[in-house]
Amino acid sequence: MSTASIPEDLQAGVSRVLCFVAHPDDIDFGAAGTVAKWRAAGVAVEYCIMTDGDAGGFSDEHRPDIVERRREEQRSAARLLGVDSVHFLGYRDGYLEPTVDVVAGVVELIRRVRPQIVLAMHPERNWERIQKSHPDHLACGEAVTRAIYPAVENPYAFPELAARGLGAYRVPWLWFFGGPTQLENHFVDVSDHVEDKMRALRFHASQHPDLDRMNAAVRGFLAANAARGGLPAGSSAEAFQVVPVNTEATIAGF
Repeated sequence: MSTASIPEDLQAGVSRVLCFVAHPDDIDFGAAGTVAKWRAAGVAVEYCIMTDGDAGGFSDEHRPDIVERRREEQRSAARLLGVDSVHFLGYRDGYLEPTVDVVAGVVELIRRVRPQIVLAMHPERNWERIQKSHPDHLACGEAVTRAIYPAVENPYAFPELAARGLGAYRVPWLWFFGGPTQLENHFVDVSDHVEDKMRALRFHASQHPDLDRMNAAVRGFLAANAARGGLPAGSSAEAFQVVPVNTEATIAGF
């Protein structure tokens, strides 16, 4: 997609953002700096974690309570950034698929929150760093994509939701992270929020046996993002593919 179709100021008119990720900690790796920037600007942000994270971690001692441990890690990281609402769909870690039931849950939450931006993991595999493309990540992105078009905006899709007062809604923007670098078309300068991001990540202690190595790696990724995005030397950035769904550049209808 040409960046010509992406307005320079994507912050304008944005008051609510809804973020979908596969596991606790995914949002903090991919977009915590951007979330911190949104919150500093007064934008309301909500998270939806699609799996329970039970297959994560490195310690046998954590197995009995790993699900609740990871949920509390995510809640703590969210509170640090000023995010109050964290929704957990509770699907089994490693088994997420873009089924009709999963899509219906995504449609329901988007219609309830009615955000201007939906942020999600990318549905396409990144062959440069395959760890970004856990099967649950791809399933998250695919489920959100299927939900946004056409289901969320189709008044005849999932009529049981409309019967409960959750009518059709047109999402203006869909943001992806973690996908192929050649598809990135928007880089958010998070230089002023790097420490917020790193503090949020440190809450996910069950997932990082070497916090110092994780810290160095993430800072390196942020610097590389900034370089790809053409930001000044010394900057840190998070990278996205921004997709216009219902904007002045798109055709209404389904």
